[in-house]
Amino acid sequence: MSHAFDLALCALILGAAVLAVTGRNVFGAIVFYVVYGVLLALAWLILGAVDVALAEAAIGAGVTGVLLIGAWQGLADAGGLEDEAPRPVFLRLAAVAGAGALGGLIALAVISLPGGDGLTLAVVDNQDRLELGNPVNAVLLGFRAYDTLLETLVLTAALAAVWSLTRTRVWGGVPGPGHVTRPDGVMASFGRLLPPAGLLVAVYLVWVGADAPGGAFQAGTVLAAVWILIVLSGLQDEPRLNSLPLRLMIIAGPAVFLGAGLAGAAAGAVMGYPDGHAKSVILVIEYALTLSIAATLALLIAGPARRAP
Repeated sequence: MSHAFDLALCALILGAAVLAVTGRNVFGAIVFYVVYGVLLALAWLILGAVDVALAEAAIGAGVTGVLLIGAWQGLADAGGLEDEAPRPVFLRLAAVAGAGALGGLIALAVISLPGGDGLTLAVVDNQDRLELGNPVNAVLLGFRAYDTLLETLVLTAALAAVWSLTRTRVWGGVPGPGHVTRPDGVMASFGRLLPPAGLLVAVYLVWVGADAPGGAFQAGTVLAAVWILIVLSGLQDEPRLNSLPLRLMIIAGPAVFLGAGLAGAAAGAVMGYPDGHAKSVILVIEYALTLSIAATLALLIAGPARRAP
């Protein structure tokens, strides 16, 4: 039964991927892309990679799906989809062939890797120095901290690119339209009831990430979803983009991360941590990154300013 389920899941993943690539219209392709992300998250969960499953569900399917739907809606409002027509069959087949070839090359690269435990033993042998029980976070924030820092900077750069699309007359203004809902409606009720639970979940994900699946990216996505819910429920408007506290929140995570890494030079290695205090420093970095990631993701979805400050 287990093998049958695995085979069925693989078939569904491949089917969703093909339909996302060969979709007859943009919206249908986006829907199948989101389905593909959810199925991948389930696959990672079955493989025991809970951290990857959380990241895929929250960012790969959730945030990315919302961004794509927002872009589709923007094109539709601007009339950019009026002449949308099904792509010729040969173009769709070429897209499938290209995706298949890329997937084959990735599979070949994985199969060609040397056998053995790879870097697993090196991580296990040095994990105690970071005082972390979660090997994933030990790698992300200890052994390949440079990569993780660059990932956070990429998010900040993406937000700067989105803001660069703002028209001059509303620069620094409020992103998105104002949302108004009935005070006794379902959305307003969700806006009042769910955020406290979401905040607790986010705090838990950061704290438990030191020793179990979780961390800043997952927690930041939950906080971003909480803020989006509050805005959609009409309980609070989007902040002005020229707000100094908002901009400080965006750069707080990368700044704290970089500062801790440079301070580690005093301990003998850039992006290193002092012995006996590694876990405390990493938790400070994680909480700062959570706020920055949450603000950045929420503002990416909100888009450039559309209303004057």
